[in-house]
Amino acid sequence: MEVKYLIEIDPSSILVRYNVKMEKEMTPEEAAEELYPKDSMIYPIAKAIFEGEEDDVVEGLQKAIDSGKDPISLINDALMVGMGVVSRLYDEGVIFLPNVMMSADAMLEGIEYVKEKAGKAPETKGKVVCHVAEGDVHDIGKNIVAALLRAAGYDVVDLGRDVPVDEVVAAVEKEKPIMLTGTALMTTTMYAFKEVNDKLLEKGYRIPFACGGGAVNQDFVSQYELGVYGEEAADAPKIANFIKEHGDNIVKLREEFHKH
Repeated sequence: MEVKYLIEIDPSSILVRYNVKMEKEMTPEEAAEELYPKDSMIYPIAKAIFEGEEDDVVEGLQKAIDSGKDPISLINDALMVGMGVVSRLYDEGVIFLPNVMMSADAMLEGIEYVKEKAGKAPETKGKVVCHVAEGDVHDIGKNIVAALLRAAGYDVVDLGRDVPVDEVVAAVEKEKPIMLTGTALMTTTMYAFKEVNDKLLEKGYRIPFACGGGAVNQDFVSQYELGVYGEEAADAPKIANFIKEHGDNIVKLREEFHKH
């Protein structure tokens, strides 16, 4: 015998009352507009960084230099300000990685321009060695990490892809970086990170080793002593900045960046 159930639902229990005047959702451009500096010389540079317009960045820098601004000072006072807007809106989910990469390229173009105008290189925040794990030829992630670190003011030593373990260790010995990064897309190659970790410890180097990539997860990185997990490429400059501000204590880094 078929049994049918009749369920009565009180409409008032499921209807949601909305205010007629809804809060207007902001576009990325509108959100950025609220964050730009008010200085008439700095504003167009910061905006051009956000929009990823390299020619506009250079034009804005030239106008600022012509007005008497020191070229090197514009890195922190204008370029980094624009990149700060980008980073904040990325963190808030307003813009996405392709936007960040366009801005990073515009930022790097700006840095090269002011270096040329000043006739000297700016002081960097510190040196970072980047590489792709031995046996792994997938370098897109590493390239993004390197670009974001450079845009954040770090001197990047890019070892490339499929880098032998001993070559990574030798680079750390030679360059004395504040941080080492490693990316791996293949599960068969990520175990090279453990070898790098062990050889660094053997030689007395206790340097934060930020690892990420499609094959890598937090549990794996936590298994070796120097490992700090970066869930996404944009974490790399954040980890470097944390090291600059708070030191290279691995435990503190994991407390800050291990999210799971």
